Parts: sequence; structure tokens; C-alpha cells
Amino acid sequence: MRTYIVRIIARTKGPTVNLQLKRLVPKRFRGGGPVIPVVRLQGTIAAGSSPMSQTLSLATTASMIERAFADKQAPAVAFAINSPGGSAAQSRLIHRRIRDLAEEKKKPVLMFTEDVAASGGYMIAVAGDEIIADPSSIVGSIGVISAGFGFVEAINKLGVERRVYTAGENKSVLDPFQPEKKEDVERLKTMQLEIHRVFIDLVKSRRGDRLGDDPDLFTGAFWAGEQAKELGLVDHIGDMRSFLKERFGKKTELRLIQPQRNIFGRRSPTGVVGAMGRFDAQALSATAAEGLMRAVEDRALWARFGL
Repeated sequence: MRTYIVRIIARTKGPTVNLQLKRLVPKRFRGGGPVIPVVRLQGTIAAGSSPMSQTLSLATTASMIERAFADKQAPAVAFAINSPGGSAAQSRLIHRRIRDLAEEKKKPVLMFTEDVAASGGYMIAVAGDEIIADPSSIVGSIGVISAGFGFVEAINKLGVERRVYTAGENKSVLDPFQPEKKEDVERLKTMQLEIHRVFIDLVKSRRGDRLGDDPDLFTGAFWAGEQAKELGLVDHIGDMRSFLKERFGKKTELRLIQPQRNIFGRRSPTGVVGAMGRFDAQALSATAAEGLMRAVEDRALWARFGL
């Protein structure tokens, strides 16, 4: 029986098929080293999804995270982070889900940063027990930002009259088509400071004494990998494959956890099918417009880090 299984695996060409066959073989008949589940988290962080941009949220990542921790034989779970940030709430929810499962399954979590792990991306990264950065990774940006546009002068030149009716004096706070009010800005800044404090406390609770005492650490500044290591924002410099093979042995294999797909191998489209399953052109137009705005916002987030 054992000889027969080994011959099948040996004759199979291609590393992917080889690894798939190995998973079908009972553990006592397997050769090689441990298998590490790997979850890639790439994109800006925002609730919902868009056909024109790649976004992360608890809804889009929960299934992958749970499947990674479901592997009882894995000695650890690895994450590849490549995100300039976005929603503070979604970042913290993803962070919390990773920590909850790590404690429940008693598995160490290793975070590997790619181009950027900044702002919300770094909030997710500190869910790891260890953070490993590439020397060229951009890390940090522990801060909170809100950005938008003001169109008051534009609509005045176009001769457009803005009409807003509310029940509640604060329902039209920071309306981009109305003049900015000092009290509205102060209210926003108070809320930002509160969220910033949550972020700082989270980083301190996870990094502890590993953090340096640089005065710019929590100002929203960011650094490349080597300096981030000196400041205690990351633990090691390296790449995923080399690091895992050095930590768990040369025969260590990486198993990428893929997003779930429909029966046709694609993600199901959203927002373009109306009642009774009919194609909805209006919904498609709305989805396209929303997707375009999301793409512009995403591009702006990446551009902050020269990417």
C-alpha cells in the first residue's frame, strides 16, 4: 500500500498536483515536512466590495482565515500583508478574528509584509506573534485620516442651488456642497483622536516592550523595513519562503488558502441582477459609478506611499 502511494506521487508532474495528492494520503504514509497555511491579504480595507478595486473586510476574509486555522497539523499560520489601510473598524475586526482563532486553536501567527503594511494594514499585521518585513516594505502610519472634496465654489459657478432638509441639526455635517463649519471640523477631529487612541493602545498591547521610544512612532509616520525593525514595529527582515523553511525545516511546504469561488470558478457578481434574477441596467450603472469612486479612493491610498 505504501509503495503504491509513493509511486503515484513520484510519477505526478507539477508541484501543485503533487501537494494535492499528498493531502489525500494518510499522515503516517506521508514524507516531507510540515505544511503551513498561507493567507494573502491584499488591497485597501473597506466594508463591502467593488468590481473595480480589490478590498479587504471581515466579510471577504473571514472564510480564508477560518480555513487556515482549521488545519490541525499545521505548526503555525502565515499571512502575507499588502495594504495601505482604509477602514479602522474593518481593520480591527480582521485583527480580532485572527487573534481569537489563534488563541482558540493555540497556533502561532506569522505576519509577512510585502509592499506596504501601513495604517489599517499595520493594525492587521500586529495580530501576528511575529512580524517579518521585506527590506523594502513600508511599515507604520499609525494614525487616522479623513479626506474629501469641497464643491461649494464649483456649484456656485454652475448656478446650482443646494437644498438640504434635515430633522436634527447635525445630519448634514461636513456636506461637501456646503461651506465648511468650524464646529463640524472640531467634532471630526475629536472622533479621530478617539480612534487614534484605540489604534495606539492596540499596537502597544501587541508589541509591548519591543517598541522603541521614537517620538514619531504614533504620529502617522512610516518607515522602510530595516528602520521599522530598529523601532520595534517588526521583528525580522526576510521573505516568507526562506523564513518558514529556516524556522520549520527545509522540507516545509506552503499551502495558499484561496478565496471561495462559485461553481464556475468565479466570484458571483453583485449589484447587477434585479428582482426575479433579471439583468438590471440601473443597478449595473450604480455599481459602476460606485466602483469608479472606490477605485479613485484606493489609488489615492496607495499613492501616499509612492505605490
